[in-house]
Amino acid sequence: MPTLLVKNAQLLLTMDDKGTRLVNGGLFAIDGVIKQVGPTGDLPETADKILNLENHVLMPGMVNTHHHLFQNLTRVVPEAQDAPLFGWLQTLYPIWARLTPEAIKVSTQLGLVELLLSGCTTSSDHHYIFPGECTLDHQIEAAASIGSRFHAMRGSMSIGESDGGLPPDSLVEKERHILKDSQRLIEQYHDAEDYALCRVGLAPCSPFSVSTDLMRESAVLARDYGVRLHTHLAENVEDIAYSESVYGMRPGDYAESCGWTGKDVWHAHCVQLNDEESAAFAASGTGIAHCPCSNMRLGSGIAPVARWLEQGVAVGLGVDGSASNDAADMIDEARHALLLQRVQSGPSAITAEQTLRMATRGGAEVLGRNDIGSLEPGKAADFVAWRTDTLAFAGAHSDLAAALVFCKPGKVDLAVVQGKALVEEGQVTMLDLPTLLTRHSQLSRQLING
Repeated sequence: MPTLLVKNAQLLLTMDDKGTRLVNGGLFAIDGVIKQVGPTGDLPETADKILNLENHVLMPGMVNTHHHLFQNLTRVVPEAQDAPLFGWLQTLYPIWARLTPEAIKVSTQLGLVELLLSGCTTSSDHHYIFPGECTLDHQIEAAASIGSRFHAMRGSMSIGESDGGLPPDSLVEKERHILKDSQRLIEQYHDAEDYALCRVGLAPCSPFSVSTDLMRESAVLARDYGVRLHTHLAENVEDIAYSESVYGMRPGDYAESCGWTGKDVWHAHCVQLNDEESAAFAASGTGIAHCPCSNMRLGSGIAPVARWLEQGVAVGLGVDGSASNDAADMIDEARHALLLQRVQSGPSAITAEQTLRMATRGGAEVLGRNDIGSLEPGKAADFVAWRTDTLAFAGAHSDLAAALVFCKPGKVDLAVVQGKALVEEGQVTMLDLPTLLTRHSQLSRQLING
């Protein structure tokens, strides 16, 4: 079994329950699993691979809890730049209707590389558009070629415009097909074992694009197979108005009525949840994917994250799709999460430590994983490191951990998943990035120009 020794890190953030920080620290792993964490002098001296991290700050790989990878093909589309959520979607649906299997594969590869370079080693993706021959298999296969951990959420839309939904009729699927394909994907790809690189879950898109029956039947199917549930909820005021008009209740109450609360469920955004709804989430263990940059981009509001944390809600960070964020940068998402809470609730609303915990341990909890999110014996050897001898860290030596959130450190120097280096010296190791970028650009132009 291969062994890995990481030594001499200027600062190592374990993100364990005690918040342990080690100066001149490191770790030792066997077959991609951490066996020892501590001062460099206490670790074994030899290993099959040795990483010397002098002048680096080292932390667990971050966990992205909400994304739409295909959207990196449609960044900054002019007609959608200044629209709120519903108008933004209605502008982009016709473009996304031209997706191809290759476009899904290439956008998935590019998006996961972008996330890795920002310090993210595990990502969930909510893919809900399947025109033509497109299936979730194309995304799962592309993710496997990158090597980061991937939670493939089988999204769906079943209520089109003619039935009062938001998406065009051409993009909705029959509910019987959705459920049958969901079962197939779980049986074919879901790995429930510790350290799994691929897991599958069910993710009807939103209350304004799927029926109540599909929400309920998806919950039953997911629980029969022991997989997780995910959807969008209470993203903006339009979302609230739709729920009250169509279902006669607020989104949090609607989710509960469909069986969509519990420790196996997490919802994206939740910007407009009220106190009672978020308290109910805390009591039931229901998680939230907080997406600050997308919430700002679409003018959806500032989510009350500080209140959620006080209530005990499980909260992770998500970058959301690159058509509503226009980037996929997890460390930048953490920075905006902190700054927005301070805009809303003052300079002590949330700390850098709390923000990093949301980005790591919080995300792992939301995804139902106890094998990632911290650097401890028994956890996966998933970690990232930034160089500290750079402009971003100049003058920040007094608190390098806080500098990760406050000082915009840029791209990682190192990203490791299950003991395998996917980024070394700032360069991806598994593919030719310039070639990928060239093909991505071609596919993006074809998609947008029709």
